[in-house]
Amino acid sequence: MIGDVPSRKKVPFEISKGLDSYLKKYGRNHSLPIQYQELHRFTSSIPLIDLHGRETMWETVFFEESDTKDLHEALTKIYAILKTDGDFSVMEHLSVARIDFCTFGNTKPFRVRIINKLNDNYDHFYIKVADASRIYGLELEHILSPNRITYLVDKDTLIEEHIAGIPGDDFMSYHMDITTFDKTRIAKEFVKFNERCFIRLLGDMRAYNFVIDITPDIEGNQYRIRAIDFDQQSYEGRKSFYMPQYFKENNPIIFLGIKHMAPEAVKQYQIEERSLIAARAKTSAHQLNMLLKKMVDDDLSFRAKVDQLKEELAYHHKSKIFDSCHTMGEIVLANLKLLLAKEFHGFRL
Repeated sequence: MIGDVPSRKKVPFEISKGLDSYLKKYGRNHSLPIQYQELHRFTSSIPLIDLHGRETMWETVFFEESDTKDLHEALTKIYAILKTDGDFSVMEHLSVARIDFCTFGNTKPFRVRIINKLNDNYDHFYIKVADASRIYGLELEHILSPNRITYLVDKDTLIEEHIAGIPGDDFMSYHMDITTFDKTRIAKEFVKFNERCFIRLLGDMRAYNFVIDITPDIEGNQYRIRAIDFDQQSYEGRKSFYMPQYFKENNPIIFLGIKHMAPEAVKQYQIEERSLIAARAKTSAHQLNMLLKKMVDDDLSFRAKVDQLKEELAYHHKSKIFDSCHTMGEIVLANLKLLLAKEFHGFRL
């Protein structure tokens, strides 16, 4: 166990041999033509402005002309690996339109915009430092949520697909003028999202760390809230950090729930989401068990944070199941067992 070193910033954790074997078994490990650190060769940058004329946390970066051709070829090849399982014939129609760099946050990601020259349609993917806790977060999202996640790992480099949707903070600022029916649907989805995060202990889900995916329906729209940042998978010690309802940035949606939903409805949606998570866990039982075994053995936080979280969860649940936990992986496993006990009906993780 890592010592009691205080930290304000989330530190990255190396990929263990156990996690690496899991990634290879399930096709997440792939040799890449370029590594994260190589992108730091950019020579200049300019601030990226959004559609509302505001400066963002991103900067568009530029490289020496002599490096650009090889770099763009490597990036389009990565996109082909990510999207077409390595069918490089698609590359002749693809080009790199822009490379952005974000200095905010823990992973300092690069975002690559790919343009399809046949129709000018574009897509994005991200290049980040490979962090074990983030990878566990991605895998738990893939297995336990309604969302499938595509990503690749090669040594210290992590490639992630773009998750489409309206950023939560933008949605609350510009898209809340909707019908009462739709407001109730958003509030319902937030309850289910809050439950998903707490059950698998995904933290820091404030408005700018999730997107809202909108699907037109027969009457009104269907909404799904999707996490886009997995850095804080079971890292912090505060229980409330894993419950999006406690972040003030999410208040506009939280207030919709207070206004439009009775406590009985909230409880119903929580039970529904637990049942769905349990069903997904049963369907992927072998893979989930293998993942959790690797997670239990890994150091993904500091001792003080582990001790704080298990104490707060023990108090919250009025349970001693957390007393014997010594790693964040053990706490995640205990939380899953406790909250899904009824839905599993004897099924054992």
